Amino acid sequence: MKLYKTRRGILIQRDASYYLLPDAPWDDFVNDDNLYDKMFEVANSRSEISSGSEIIDQELLTPIENQEIWASGVTYYRSRVGREEESKQSGGGDFYARVYEAERPELFFKASAHRTVGHGGKVRIRRDSVWDVPEPELTLLITSSGKIVGYTIGNDMSSRSIEGENPLYLPQAKSYDGCASIGPCIYVTQEPLSMETWITLDILRDGVRVFEGKTALSQIKRKLTDLVSFLYRECSFPYGSLLMTGTGIVPGNDFTLQQHDEIRITIGPIGTLVNFVE
Repeated sequence: MKLYKTRRGILIQRDASYYLLPDAPWDDFVNDDNLYDKMFEVANSRSEISSGSEIIDQELLTPIENQEIWASGVTYYRSRVGREEESKQSGGGDFYARVYEAERPELFFKASAHRTVGHGGKVRIRRDSVWDVPEPELTLLITSSGKIVGYTIGNDMSSRSIEGENPLYLPQAKSYDGCASIGPCIYVTQEPLSMETWITLDILRDGVRVFEGKTALSQIKRKLTDLVSFLYRECSFPYGSLLMTGTGIVPGNDFTLQQHDEIRITIGPIGTLVNFVE
């Protein structure tokens, strides 16, 4: 099932049927260890609406409210290589190799709701950066108890020039207004998402594809539950959280985003997240 945040309220999609909860608070609804069962009960007890697809097309909101977005780094081998390439002149190559092999993962705060846009929204590249890329990432919806209850698509916008200058500049390279996008929905399933699921990235410029790449979740080095475990060790999340799990698709050092580029990230059962560079 899929869960959408819209101007009319929470919208649930089960197969080709839609059910609207106009007064349900987002934070309370999603922060539930039994989210799938709750959605299933709603679908069984409410009347189907016929305008679900129109609401998604015209009234879709970013699926976040008081949740924090955190992110994981260097969880794919390709990400390790990319980070080593960008930071080798500053001595950061060995730094990222050690993170990749270490028991403790790299975790960092990414964004709050007001720095995050949704499907169709405009992401930003920093004015003081000259090398910028999107990072397509499976993103977990986690309850306050630390249970993974859903999945969405994340775009972790990154300044490679700033991070490459010095790894200690990571917060500036990663966190700024318009630095993150999630959506278009939360995919809620009884079983963990298959690790054979593919993530694809397409970047279009003036309607022409200028970059494409894909990777499978099976390429991720760490267990998703281990990432959550480290995140929740000393942090509490009263409204739950969203965790980007790292990227296995890193454009080469000959590519940088430009204004008006269209970014399309697809993850099988979740859908496609589309953003434009402001």
